[in-house]
Amino acid sequence: MLKNPLVALLSTVIIGIGLLVCSLAVGQQPLLGLDLQGGVEVVLEPVDTPENLALATEDNLNTAVEILRKRVDAIGVAEPDITTQTGGDNNFIIVQLPGIENQDDAVALVGATAQLQFRPVLLDLGDAASITNISEIGDFGDEITNGGPDVTDVLAGVLSDPTDTPADQSAIFRTAAVEEGAPLGAPVLVGPTEFTGTALSGADALFLGGQWQVEVTFKEGPEGLDLFNQSAAKCFVERPQLSCPFGRLAFVLDGVVESAPTIQAPEFSSRNVQITRQNGFPEAEARQQALILDFGALPLAFADPADPGAGLVRTVSASLGRDSLDAGLIAGLVGLSLVALYMMWYYRLLGLAAILSLSLSASLLWVVVSYLSVSRGLALTLAGVVGLIVSIGVSLDSNVIFFEDLKDVHRRGDSLSLAVNKSFPGAFSTVFWANLATLIGALILYLLTVGSVKGFALILAIASVLDLVATYFFMAPLVRLLVDRFADKPALFGIRSARNQEEVPA
Repeated sequence: MLKNPLVALLSTVIIGIGLLVCSLAVGQQPLLGLDLQGGVEVVLEPVDTPENLALATEDNLNTAVEILRKRVDAIGVAEPDITTQTGGDNNFIIVQLPGIENQDDAVALVGATAQLQFRPVLLDLGDAASITNISEIGDFGDEITNGGPDVTDVLAGVLSDPTDTPADQSAIFRTAAVEEGAPLGAPVLVGPTEFTGTALSGADALFLGGQWQVEVTFKEGPEGLDLFNQSAAKCFVERPQLSCPFGRLAFVLDGVVESAPTIQAPEFSSRNVQITRQNGFPEAEARQQALILDFGALPLAFADPADPGAGLVRTVSASLGRDSLDAGLIAGLVGLSLVALYMMWYYRLLGLAAILSLSLSASLLWVVVSYLSVSRGLALTLAGVVGLIVSIGVSLDSNVIFFEDLKDVHRRGDSLSLAVNKSFPGAFSTVFWANLATLIGALILYLLTVGSVKGFALILAIASVLDLVATYFFMAPLVRLLVDRFADKPALFGIRSARNQEEVPA
């Protein structure tokens, strides 16, 4: 028990009210999940080619899910639900994006899901050096293109379809738009794929030497850096081979040449390789390039969800979830009101302390959830609401343990003041271990599940911690002050007078 209950009580109330006022003042509030605010559901199906379908294994789909989750989280969508559906020939990924009402926005967000490829630049119509030497190039032949398009196809305006272009053949893609909303750039003839994004372990945008650049980190050995060094030996700008005549290696995502840096060394000993530009990247472009490299390495290609008639994108209405939420809230309020009335009738002032403690916990929970919604994209789903309701029962159980222990000690002959001091340590120990058990269960759920169940576990864990805080720093000091003020009136605490109590044996 705290030595100065009044100071503890006032400090806790001031901090709790202050945090709530600040949260409301800056406009923070919990974000709602897909089932409560609606959104868009996108189904990603593997491209229907024998080569790609062979890659649609359960392990590769799970890898794709994790990459998609990181990509969507990095853009800031609140609590996306990304799951796989497997079984026979029906293997696909379902991406649910809450709060997105425009289907085009959803497709732009997750539609760029093809495999990240690294291909040598054979001809770039947007590059002055390529145009200058175009008359000297001629067609490369099958030994370079492996049966894919050639220089004459570029000049004829042919473009490759990224959904059915074999990785082991050359292709013609356009460069990325200069700015968002602008059309794609000039056509680029790229050679067969040297390696894919699976060779990368990550990428970051760094500000070094007064300029922004992109640092790519390759995996160790034959699955990473060795593959890049094989390409670097072909594309080293001072002695490029015919299969990489301009010393440039393009990385291609969804049929768009995102960048094509020049290779400045024939071999790299470090897994960390810098992509630079003469005058440096703009910060936004450096971060975008790093995002593409870091989160674009899917192990297989998916069909374009925006393809007309495919039915792979649909808008999800929030009406069903809101109806369920409204019904749950009404039921919760009715139940909470009945519990509050019972607590006030049975425990009197102790019941009032329990209700005030629950109100403080609820205020702090609002602040924490609102902050996590803004800073970490936490979304409140129906499962999270269930976690809130469960936390109410946990909090009231903590209060009942304390109150019943206090009454038992008082019945043994101790005064109310002495009973509070004797009962609280043991009662709080029980409350602590009970909440710890809840925390362990919530942690296991959080680690082993995804989507809305994760939200339920997180809400329950936060509520359990806040219950301990409210019990120790608010309810116990408040009960201590109430007992000091009304020690001679045990009936106000739901304790029967001595003449009505059963005699306790010695």
